[in-house]
Amino acid sequence: MAEKALKWTWSELPGGYSGRRSLGQRFTVSIPMSLLASLKREWLPQPRQDLLSGTVVALALIPEAIAFSIIAGVDPAVGLYASFVIAVTIAFTGGRPAMISAATGAMSLLMVTLVKDHGLEYLFAASILTGLIQIVIGLLKLGSLIRFVSKSVMTGFVNSLAILIFIAQLPEIIGMGWLTYALIAGALGIIYLFPYLTRAVPSPLVAILVISAIVIGLKLDVRTVGDMGVLPTALPDFHLPQVPLNWETLTIIGPVALTLAFVGLLESLLTSNIVDDMTDTASDKDREARGQGIANILSPLFGGMAGCAMIGQSVINVKSGGRSRLSTLWAGLFLLFLILVLQDWVRQIPMAALVAVMIMVSVGTFDWGAVMRLRSTPVQSSVVMIATTVTVVLTHDLSKGVLLGVVLSALFFALKVSKLVAVERSGDDDHPRYVVKGQLFFVSSDLFMAGFEFHGHPKTVEIDLNHARVWDLTAVANIDKAVFRYRRSGAEVTVIGLSEACSTLVEKVGQFDKTHLPGAVGH
Repeated sequence: MAEKALKWTWSELPGGYSGRRSLGQRFTVSIPMSLLASLKREWLPQPRQDLLSGTVVALALIPEAIAFSIIAGVDPAVGLYASFVIAVTIAFTGGRPAMISAATGAMSLLMVTLVKDHGLEYLFAASILTGLIQIVIGLLKLGSLIRFVSKSVMTGFVNSLAILIFIAQLPEIIGMGWLTYALIAGALGIIYLFPYLTRAVPSPLVAILVISAIVIGLKLDVRTVGDMGVLPTALPDFHLPQVPLNWETLTIIGPVALTLAFVGLLESLLTSNIVDDMTDTASDKDREARGQGIANILSPLFGGMAGCAMIGQSVINVKSGGRSRLSTLWAGLFLLFLILVLQDWVRQIPMAALVAVMIMVSVGTFDWGAVMRLRSTPVQSSVVMIATTVTVVLTHDLSKGVLLGVVLSALFFALKVSKLVAVERSGDDDHPRYVVKGQLFFVSSDLFMAGFEFHGHPKTVEIDLNHARVWDLTAVANIDKAVFRYRRSGAEVTVIGLSEACSTLVEKVGQFDKTHLPGAVGH
């Protein structure tokens, strides 16, 4: 008796596609058109360009992952496995298509002490805890708080990373001889001139292939990827961290994991904003936070360390034409293919070619327009941008630079808003009326109090807050102070115009007699 064949039949319907499978019995599976459209948009808008751009990224990831492993004090395989696992995972779980995540320098610097004092297994455990913290942050929808980072801080962040990317290339340039300089110059020439011939193939990929062919063909004695470290020769194995599950372990890895989680999300979400601007598309910041967490849990389970988004590789991907999740997935898969199958060839890739690609990224990432606009930009914005840039470059810690930038932005904003408070007086000395306009909070308290005249003995005083907004306890305390001063001189004080929210705040914490507080009046 002939075996029944397994068969799917598809037919297009108004609401989607209907699939029918027959093997003894029949049933129908429907796929909504909206889901298919979403999958195509996120994965297959331009597969050829995504595969080519992912190839360039994979080549650029190898020396970076090895270098970051050396910084962290671990075997190069740890960084390479991490880059593979994180890139593949984030392709499915991340909130920003075409963004590249892998092992990074910012995270590696935070791991040095932990690895030195406690060993690799504690790093694996800390990486898992890092992922769990990031998932919680994503579930609490705290990723959207990145919108409070001002444009000036963003510009400073971008420019500082561009400078750090360039500085990281200097060891491969300084003292390497004229041959290395010539290869770098040739690679840069290809990168910038080849697009005038065709954009069908990313020019960085052409540069890497051409310079590699020249070095291999002529047997030139220059530094290659093989000189960076030993490449792994086998697939990563599943591995649970071999650490005691007790309070002492948590006290060791907890502070490191919190720092890694914060720095990793900060760099990832800021990089996400940059890719948003480059592609004119939006991203899901909370999904990105959860995705980074999932990736950082899986990475140590397969021999890797925690990582985050990489601005350099993300810029390479986008500038090479990558726009979808396919480019990120292929970057991770092709990276593994390169180090396991083609590693004999990969070892021979000259560092000069990869240095040229990273110089292109550095130059292209730096916001030259922001420097040219310094004279026309508000002084406060320029101070925030420069302070962020200088702090990150000097400390190599983007969290410190961004934190300083955010604090300065908030301070300058508060000072600016505080100057918009005005108190206008009308009426006579016996019946003065004060109209308050602006934002009342701790910074504007002095201007608010300075607008009242507390001398004399008025019979009635009216304070109109229709055009004001009470924000904090300091504002309530100042309203109280004004009311008490007038009442002390025998005046009857009436406060009008509080919004519902302002009235609630005053009634909860204010001290003056609420019988003189009329019903809330909207702005």
